[in-house]
Amino acid sequence: MPRALLSVYDKTGIAEFARALTTMGWEILASGGTATVLKDADITVIDVADLTGFPAILGHRVVTLHPAVHGAILADLDDPAHHADLETHGITPIDLVVVGLYPFALDPSVELIDVGGPAMIRAAAKNHHHVGVVTSRDQYETVLTEIAEHGALLNDTRRDLAHQAFAMTSAYDAAIVSWLAGDALLPTQVTLSLRKTAELRYGENPHQVAARYTVAGSGDWWSTVEQLGGKALSYLNVLDAESAYNLAWRFDAPAAVIVKHANPCGVAIGLTVEEAYGQALACDPKSAFGGIVALNDTVDAPLARTIIDTFTEVVIAPRFTEAALGELTNKPNLRVLQGDRPSSDGRQYRQIHGGFLLQSPDPVAADTATWKVVSDVEPTDQQMRDAELAWITCAAVWSNAIVIARNGATVGIGGGQQSRVDAVELACRRAGQRGASAVAASDAFFPFPDGPQQLYASGIGLIVQPGGSNRDEESVAAANAAGRAMVFTGQRHFRH
Repeated sequence: MPRALLSVYDKTGIAEFARALTTMGWEILASGGTATVLKDADITVIDVADLTGFPAILGHRVVTLHPAVHGAILADLDDPAHHADLETHGITPIDLVVVGLYPFALDPSVELIDVGGPAMIRAAAKNHHHVGVVTSRDQYETVLTEIAEHGALLNDTRRDLAHQAFAMTSAYDAAIVSWLAGDALLPTQVTLSLRKTAELRYGENPHQVAARYTVAGSGDWWSTVEQLGGKALSYLNVLDAESAYNLAWRFDAPAAVIVKHANPCGVAIGLTVEEAYGQALACDPKSAFGGIVALNDTVDAPLARTIIDTFTEVVIAPRFTEAALGELTNKPNLRVLQGDRPSSDGRQYRQIHGGFLLQSPDPVAADTATWKVVSDVEPTDQQMRDAELAWITCAAVWSNAIVIARNGATVGIGGGQQSRVDAVELACRRAGQRGASAVAASDAFFPFPDGPQQLYASGIGLIVQPGGSNRDEESVAAANAAGRAMVFTGQRHFRH
């Protein structure tokens, strides 16, 4: 008679699972609370304490850590010496181990660090040639169906269950490691456990395969995002949509952001999100073709119709009216995403050969109270409002970056340039006449006065930059010579 050992924290469905096994001729072993639940359901069960001849001790810390349990799980039934040991010690093999661990990640504490559970899981997974291991109630139905059809679990199934089991215990240990590290941003040891949560349409290019993974124990904002229409997301759709949405939610006013190839090509705020979108699109309508649109307020039907007038890959917003969805989902290639405000991440990882770089996130904010006016000319109130938008946007543009803004909207963006002067030229060219009396933001200081001189010559009324160059005085002199304003923020925002 095959034997199954059941020990689960979450008792949902366990009685039904055990009853199905007994119907198919299995003998059931269970520990503590699981045994109680099964007995209450009139299921014949052998308590682990009766099997081991040893009661649970130390406040239930030691229950299943016993040779009668682990010998039964770890026995290699193809090894005559193991058979001899089993016979000598009167141990009957266990064929299936079902374990649900304490929910440590939900309420981290020493008492929720499971010891016996992971030990049984790892033992069963190691011996998967002979033992099946179930670590989630989501596996119950599959396991029961296969046993009913074949009388036992197939080899490939046991191997797959073992893979899932070791992945689960690895994630469990990673959560404990993270908790013990406390608030240390750069601890000595970082253990990442990644779980595939979505297949993607393709990678950066169609010949590359890709998937989205979630770090175990961290907030998975993407799992809360609902796709309401369009084709499956690609690798770049995910990257650009997240980049655009993060930027849109950095503004308190209704905001619209258009991103293309990981760079904003239009950003605006307005009295309404529809007004903001119109101004964002006007910044660079050519680059907006095939871009990502992110909005921080409800999308209605008129705005939806305006959006689909330009070919768009993805639109993401917190809410859509029913009429707006009707308009947007008529475009089968347009991916429509609905999600709440993204949460901030405590660490940022970037892969390098054989490892990762890790840093704290860049807390981008326009704290104008800490800014310093360094020119003879004082900025106007409107210029300072535009400076806030330009500065926040600049931090989201690949370096070197220059953002020109006027009346609550970007009018010229130059990013990803090796030379800051080239970034200036690109931003000014895109702004054209709209740059007159506008504000320009630079993500880092100007090492020479040629950048500021060109911006002022193009009509810029205020430059906001970090400052900190050995030649800052030359940039300030350029502002004073042009009779324009300059502000130092004291903080740079490189993005690579």
